[in-house]
Amino acid sequence: MEKITSLKLAQILGCEADKVANVVIDNISTDSRKVTSTSLFIAIKGERFDAHNFVKDVIRAGCPLAVVDHLLDDVPQEHQLVVADTLEAYGKIGAYNRSLFKGTVIGLTGSAGKTTTKEEIAFLLSKYAPTYATKGNHNNAVGVPQSLCEMDMNARYAVIEMGMSSKGEISYLTGLVKPDIAIITNVYPMHIEFFENFEGIARAKAEIFEGISDKGTAIINEDTNFASLLQEIAKKYTPNIITFGKNNHPKAEFITQEEGEQYQYNAWCALRVIEALGLDVQKAASYIKDFGALEGRGKRHTLNMPNGSYTLIDDSYSGQPEAMIMAINNLNKMQSKGRKIAVLGKMAELGETSQARHKEVGQVLAQSNIDIVIGVCPETKDMLAQLPTDKEQYYFDTKDGVAEFLLNKLLQNGDTVLIKGARYSSQVYKITEELLRQGKMK
Repeated sequence: MEKITSLKLAQILGCEADKVANVVIDNISTDSRKVTSTSLFIAIKGERFDAHNFVKDVIRAGCPLAVVDHLLDDVPQEHQLVVADTLEAYGKIGAYNRSLFKGTVIGLTGSAGKTTTKEEIAFLLSKYAPTYATKGNHNNAVGVPQSLCEMDMNARYAVIEMGMSSKGEISYLTGLVKPDIAIITNVYPMHIEFFENFEGIARAKAEIFEGISDKGTAIINEDTNFASLLQEIAKKYTPNIITFGKNNHPKAEFITQEEGEQYQYNAWCALRVIEALGLDVQKAASYIKDFGALEGRGKRHTLNMPNGSYTLIDDSYSGQPEAMIMAINNLNKMQSKGRKIAVLGKMAELGETSQARHKEVGQVLAQSNIDIVIGVCPETKDMLAQLPTDKEQYYFDTKDGVAEFLLNKLLQNGDTVLIKGARYSSQVYKITEELLRQGKMK
């Protein structure tokens, strides 16, 4: 980030600085282990910890200044900036740093695939000029300020991802990001348990348009749920609206590394951004073949086993129903030397629709050519119950023992294995980790 004095920080945060040391800051940290002599430490309260407990240690380690929500008795006052809410303070600093950025900011949100789309947009833009992008999926009230504070101020483009699980979150984040281009990749009933209805999710996603200026551009997937509503809301904030979809996209030919409809949509979205910026779309399209799937988001691995090798499709980052169905359909269409095996964990945050959605996925599996299905977690029993008796199936209460079962009892040379499920509640990603570890040891 740009260098900033403690006096300017106090001004941005609206707090007193009379007794605060006059220092210059050039980086922000919320991790007590990563502070330096020019860091500002922000003490954020999380669900499992309160970083105020580490302020004394970071100051002793040489960090000159900390943002706290109350004056700490065991820390010299000159090292403390006291605010009402430290997380909000982080956002204010991020917004300030963003205001100094001279390049173009592209902000995006969506129910599924937004991290991959963000990475593809950044990948293509980097072929034209220096480009910065959100690291990983740092897209919440902590991650977005972090992304804004860490921006490469010499970049021509910055791509910032925003996520949400409830109404108002995107509104807050887009107010910090103030994107010149705002994108909604898709709308699915993710986090439905936190909303009154499906439309509420679409409206929450559309909050991203609140942050753009009247000269900004909105880019919307015209094939997604509530696309018309998204466009209607976008019109309230900008007349510049661009859509993309199966029947509406730049007429540039390209090849994606991975099979599947979602990869086509990611590419169409990215090319619309290129087009909106007045860059060479044909040139961008020629680079799409070089962009591969991310870890946990459809990346393929060829792994060794005692009697040969098999293909692992690591789609274990999330388990949203529509994404689950797309992954199953992709496996269904895929060519495989051996059998097709789907290891599927529970899907989370579906509220009262959970049983129905697991059954729906089971019905898709029943119609597929997938040979073997392994369900992980009790919710998948409803999924497995939809399968015909001649489709081989197995069930595990947890992820424990699944990797061992695959490696020692099930896998054969040439098999293709898909792993997908809600990351934290099913933890099937740990099955992936074990398979990768074992497969690369051989």
